[in-house]
Amino acid sequence: MNTPVSKVFIAFQDNEESRAVVDAILADNLQAEAVYSPGLVKIDSPHRLVIRRASIEELTGRPYDLQQIQINLVTLSGNVDESDDEFSLTWHA
Repeated sequence: MNTPVSKVFIAFQDNEESRAVVDAILADNLQAEAVYSPGLVKIDSPHRLVIRRASIEELTGRPYDLQQIQINLVTLSGNVDESDDEFSLTWHA
């Protein structure tokens, strides 16, 4: 019998402000997959997903406070761990 893979996800409003965040997440989490719907982008990943401040800053060319992701955040699933440098979601079976 196959055990289902525990997935975490995060969803953002699909707008200009969240585009760099989504691009950074996909670059840093190679197993992650983005699903685009009208006005929404949901990112699924098996077990763990990390959002790195440095990756967003590299894409935007300016300082970024990870608390800013809350502005366009719609929903998430997983255990949250956050610092000034990383926001991570994990799920362990």
